[in-house]
Amino acid sequence: MRTRSQVWAQKAYEKVREAARGDDRGEYRDMALKLPVLVRQAGLSQALAFVDSRGKEAHKALGNDLAQVLGYRDLRELAEAAREAELLQYLRLTREVLAAAEWFKRFAQALIEE
Repeated sequence: MRTRSQVWAQKAYEKVREAARGDDRGEYRDMALKLPVLVRQAGLSQALAFVDSRGKEAHKALGNDLAQVLGYRDLRELAEAAREAELLQYLRLTREVLAAAEWFKRFAQALIEE
């Protein structure tokens, strides 16, 4: 039996490996490295809104990938869940996003060259 973290790690690895083949891999990598810090500094809702509003396709792709790893359809659905969550749900969702985002960060460092 695999833990949630193991499942997220496997899915994140597959998403990052796919992104590493794309033309926007550098921007994808940059946002993957920044996202955990952004969530900690700005808060979950603000960080997700920032990623969604950046306008760069690689950033939105990372947001969509992260959302899908966590079981949401896309970044907007994840952001909506964060905005509508009660406090305890919001805190739990923040922890889950941070845990999954750390996997994206690690795999982006390993699989996408600067």
